[in-house]
Amino acid sequence: MLEVKNLTVQYGSLKIVDDVSLTVKPRQWVMLVGPNGAGKSTVISAIAQGVPYTGTVLYGGADVAKMKPKQAAKCFGVLTQNHAVGYAFTVEEIVRLGRYAFSGGMFAAKNAEDTEKVNEALRLTGMEAFRHQSVLTLSGGELQRTFLAQLLAQDPELLILDEPTNHLDLVYQKQIFELITGWIDRTGRSVLSVVHDINLAMAFGTHAVLMDRGRVVDAGDTGSVLTAENLEKVYAMDVSAWMRRMLGHWA
Repeated sequence: MLEVKNLTVQYGSLKIVDDVSLTVKPRQWVMLVGPNGAGKSTVISAIAQGVPYTGTVLYGGADVAKMKPKQAAKCFGVLTQNHAVGYAFTVEEIVRLGRYAFSGGMFAAKNAEDTEKVNEALRLTGMEAFRHQSVLTLSGGELQRTFLAQLLAQDPELLILDEPTNHLDLVYQKQIFELITGWIDRTGRSVLSVVHDINLAMAFGTHAVLMDRGRVVDAGDTGSVLTAENLEKVYAMDVSAWMRRMLGHWA
């Protein structure tokens, strides 16, 4: 589905991402994991054509750099960590923008399929009650759910998520991760996401790519990548012992 080959992002003499290769296949949830500064979000940005890079990003064998925006939008959708909103659009208007790739243009009439996708996305993300509310009045978590709903309404074959539960409290973290798992099971599609919470990565990821200082340390099945040895290597601490100590407070 997605194949990234020898991806490098460099600013002057500084390499932010250094020769990264990864793949995402149908029904996989691939977690990009690593400490701050590992280059995870930059990999996402490069795949989305947000930063210049060398190497190749292929989707279904086609070079993403040569795709038209509408074509790319039907293949994959991207959720970033932060959202700049300067206009008083309603939640529904923001979510409906996810259907633009399937419309005849900005002024095209609404159709039944678009409305169904929007309604479903609002329901899945718990944003139905906010449908007519201005996005300028939303909390950070509500805004994050609004843009996730936009992505679900877009209905791409691959979701690319940079910290999908950023700003969300525990109940919505649980809901969103279970929602995405159900989406994969129901549609047979795939997800590539940056996740800082290793527990979430281990609980929900089918595969993982562990990064440090711009490079891939290990990649494969989640259990074989997120080992105590690998995590200690990149985080410079006994992550496994720390996690057990934290969870011990609930015993």
